[in-house]
Amino acid sequence: MKNELSIPDDIITSKIYYIREQKVMLDRDLAELYQVETKQLKRQVRRNIERFPEDFMFELNQQEFDNLRSQFDTSSWGGTRYAPMAF
Repeated sequence: MKNELSIPDDIITSKIYYIREQKVMLDRDLAELYQVETKQLKRQVRRNIERFPEDFMFELNQQEFDNLRSQFDTSSWGGTRYAPMAF
């Protein structure tokens, strides 16, 4: 018997954002789904950047990040000062 993790569709759907005319998930949400720290996810992506197609991931610019933060309770971002990656 395999150990499978089943995540309800509504939880995944709530973590999808529309940025740069694309539906994306942010690094912190992917890290949560994969049960790893966000910094660990970002570190692995940067170490293996050649494995990712050019259009697979981008980092939010400061304006996009500020706009996103203004839409949510600031405390939900954990005080992060680095713009997230979008996948």
